[in-house]
Amino acid sequence: MIALARESDAPVAGAGAGQLPEFSDAPHPRDDHAVSAGSLLTIDLSAIRANYALIAERVAPARVAAVVKADAYGLGAARIAPVLAQAGCRDFFVAHLAEAITLRPLLPVEARLYVLNGLQPGAEPACAAAGVLPVLNSLEQARRWRALAETAPRALPAAIQIDSGMSRLGLSPEEVETLARDVAFFARVPVALVMSHLACADVPSDPANAGQFARFQGFAARLPAAPLSLANSGGCFLPSVFHQHVARAGVSLYGVAPNGVEDNPMRPVVRLEARVIQTRTIQAGAGVGYGLTFTAPGERRIATISIGYADGWPRSLGNRGAAWFAGVRLPIVGRVSMDSITLDVSAVPPGALGEGDAVELIGPSQSLADVAADAGTIAYEILTSLGARHARAYVGGGR
Repeated sequence: MIALARESDAPVAGAGAGQLPEFSDAPHPRDDHAVSAGSLLTIDLSAIRANYALIAERVAPARVAAVVKADAYGLGAARIAPVLAQAGCRDFFVAHLAEAITLRPLLPVEARLYVLNGLQPGAEPACAAAGVLPVLNSLEQARRWRALAETAPRALPAAIQIDSGMSRLGLSPEEVETLARDVAFFARVPVALVMSHLACADVPSDPANAGQFARFQGFAARLPAAPLSLANSGGCFLPSVFHQHVARAGVSLYGVAPNGVEDNPMRPVVRLEARVIQTRTIQAGAGVGYGLTFTAPGERRIATISIGYADGWPRSLGNRGAAWFAGVRLPIVGRVSMDSITLDVSAVPPGALGEGDAVELIGPSQSLADVAADAGTIAYEILTSLGARHARAYVGGGR
């Protein structure tokens, strides 16, 4: 049997320096949630630090900003952002002001926190009070921030985003020209950063990258001199001209390959395991799961594990994905349910896998990319969908 850990940096039996823990009968720090949870998500903070260092070396002399939106891609921004700050990061990006307000007390006073989506109308005073920098994506956002700055006792800096070709967020070329002519705006709103976002950075050969770079350079030249930021995770691995002054590392910090290369240079950060609830033997012709979408072609041993789509495990993996145990692939048979999945464990010796034992869903045998490929999606979606019901273990220090 295994004991599941949660919110712990304590060493785990079988885990060496920089390694994710191996499960065994050794005791783990416990709390009520850990005892009752059916799955364990292990997050390696040392791997996150190593990934930050790799990217920092790759883009130097540009500095690396950490994108910690969506609760650090689902892994816990309150734990991860301070670790990155300890590693030297001083620029952090979130999507919403609420995320920034939560993180602000956890970061060094000199750290810069940017809100990528800008501010909803009326949120400007709270943003200024928190010492957070909005990313101004439209003239209307800029107008509201300027109105506050004109009544504030000090100038209120902000970032400006330019739409260089992605058609998602940012000022259009015409809006850049309009803002550039408003000299009084910049007297009250110093430009802390001028940024844009690459649409195709994960495909290094895509000509759209060069086109966006050229447009960004031209538009940015119309604005007051400020640090420039264009590269996202994929952009960090494009030629150095894309790195500008600030490179924004997001999903790559959490172990996902930054582009389409086969050899992922990032260290894996997460491991997900789930416990067996029950095992049974079924005969030829027996159906499994909702809709009976799997029919046993012969005698099969079936294990039901304690994880489902309510925990972020994609329903599309029904009859497609797999779990692993002791190096053996265990196919998912039948549909993924809300709270459980059924596996064909016939390839495991009888008695080797039983109630309370853990199977691997993400780890050495099956990466995030593997799961995403089976599910017909991207690793980003798998990572950010992992639910709150998993017990969590943080290893690698960094409290």
